[in-house]
Amino acid sequence: MEKHLSSEKDIQADIEAIGNIPAVPNILEVICQSTGMGLAVIARVTEARWVACGVRDEISSELKPGGELDVENTICGEICETRQVVVIEDIDQEENPLWRKKLGKRNFRSYISVPIILKNGKFFGTLCAIDFKPANLNKPEIIGMFNLFAELIAAHLDTFEKLAIVENKLREERRLSRRRDRFIAILGHDLRNPLGAIISTSQFLRRQDLGERNTKMMQIIYNSSYRMKGLIDNILDLARGQLGTGIKIDRRQEDIENILDGVIKELQAVWHNRDIVCQVTCRETIYCDAERMAQVFSNLLSNALTHGDLYASVQVRVSRVGDKLLCTVTNAGEKIPDAIMEHLFKPFSQGERKKDKKGLGLGLYIASEIVRAHGGSIEAHSTDEQTCFTIQLPLLTE
Repeated sequence: MEKHLSSEKDIQADIEAIGNIPAVPNILEVICQSTGMGLAVIARVTEARWVACGVRDEISSELKPGGELDVENTICGEICETRQVVVIEDIDQEENPLWRKKLGKRNFRSYISVPIILKNGKFFGTLCAIDFKPANLNKPEIIGMFNLFAELIAAHLDTFEKLAIVENKLREERRLSRRRDRFIAILGHDLRNPLGAIISTSQFLRRQDLGERNTKMMQIIYNSSYRMKGLIDNILDLARGQLGTGIKIDRRQEDIENILDGVIKELQAVWHNRDIVCQVTCRETIYCDAERMAQVFSNLLSNALTHGDLYASVQVRVSRVGDKLLCTVTNAGEKIPDAIMEHLFKPFSQGERKKDKKGLGLGLYIASEIVRAHGGSIEAHSTDEQTCFTIQLPLLTE
């Protein structure tokens, strides 16, 4: 005999599910009126239990939702195994002695029952009608009506099960959301704050007369902590972008040249032996989030300094083309392989091309998300001689 998954759950949930189907009272009423029988029941049937979930009782049987019968003494127990319709118009004319015995114990003379099969193929129970008097039941329209009602009940139960799955997923999403918020809080406060103290202290100590050896060591501390800050910022933005509400921007009228100047000075404190040549021909302010755009330029320039030719300068150019601001960051060096170019702006794609210079693969993804949030676009073009990243931003006033 097949064991339904819900037999391991609280039967009360099945009773409530049937009780929540608005059509059930009408179905049971129509069954009683169409067959002339006094007791119509929707039963939950498992290997071990027979439980009434929906009842219309016109013969004072005292059976109510939640009431149970010994499943071994019901014909529904056999239907659970055979999944076949059972029709008994008059017990006195029934050839099956076991069925005569089971119905005879309660003085029932007529009985009809059809299986309720869920969409996933699992057996739920039966839709049945019983009476103390004979009934004219073995007709296509009666059996068809019972089958139709059983399918309707199964469809409702399937819907409730899907809703339960959605609710469980929603609860899980809320739980993950709380974890996400804690994760972002740790990145945003517990990690960045002490790291900021390290960067500030190392900046101060680099300006002191520590001797050549100690100055080099302090430079290493500063460079490493600066890279850690970049990694933390990128992970934080990934969490906001993919798990949260997206990267937020706070726009104001900003001078793009001032933004670039600050980024370049900060980067050259780390790559003090590298040249960054910046040419700005667009003197208009741009409506943008200065901190976010600084992050874009920092990611692109860091990428160029890391992977470009060590002996060639990195070129930054800003100009106006129509109603757009055009920014390019160009470095000499090896061509980015085509396989990498296809996924260059995706998170965790290894845009970092050299084995000794691997990162999380988030910098270009974060840059592209920030540019997109500004209504702009970013693309890359790479040849055997150089690689160029091009940003286009709308010149909005507000």
